[in-house]
Amino acid sequence: MIVLACDFGLPYTGQMRARLYREAPGVPVVELFTDLPAWDVEAAAHLIAAFAPDFPEDSVFCCVVDPGVGSARDPLVVEAGGRRFVGPDNGLFSAVIRKAAAPRAWRIDWRPDNLSASFHGRDLFAPVAARLWRGEAKEPASLGPALDPAKLIGHDWPPAAARVIYIDGFGNAMTGLDAQALGPTAQLTIAGQTLPRARTFADLAPGTLFWYENANGLAEIAQTQDRAADTLNLTIGTPVEIID
Repeated sequence: MIVLACDFGLPYTGQMRARLYREAPGVPVVELFTDLPAWDVEAAAHLIAAFAPDFPEDSVFCCVVDPGVGSARDPLVVEAGGRRFVGPDNGLFSAVIRKAAAPRAWRIDWRPDNLSASFHGRDLFAPVAARLWRGEAKEPASLGPALDPAKLIGHDWPPAAARVIYIDGFGNAMTGLDAQALGPTAQLTIAGQTLPRARTFADLAPGTLFWYENANGLAEIAQTQDRAADTLNLTIGTPVEIID
């Protein structure tokens, strides 16, 4: 399957799906994220890495959070964990590279006949993802030269982000912290509140604020049967402090 993860929502995601349909008719497309935090490449990198393991190892991810679109930044194919990721070299794949045992990367030198300055998701990344899915570029080296994953943008970013990186439809706030790296009694302080760790919502009384390890391994701020983001006035980027 091809997995879409981007920050630009509709109608642009629809245009990308149309391009995928034209380039690879019948391709199964999963819209994982169409609302990644706008322009926030670091947050998107942690989210993509956390959610990618749910997908088969032959999946192709078409990922676009690209505030530098149209600039000199390179387009990439990254292979990590048996999955292939297509998108800009701006740190977007730094977390999947860090977690992979033997990642590989290639610059995309191929260009379509018509390439807009501002929509490489539709004009460049979607067609490359379709070519990979079709098997026409089984070895991404056919698209361009190999690169050292350890030297790509974002290689020196911290392995975790102690801040809110996503707020879901229930008002739960995901952080960029690896929950398994935190102690069983660790507390998180956010927006002036110190929150205990809990296993799940049903363990606590309605209205209780807490944090837990979500289903994708991230530390998540929540409130039983309520919206933690509204209660605490959280936004993307709200900092989190760890108390062991």
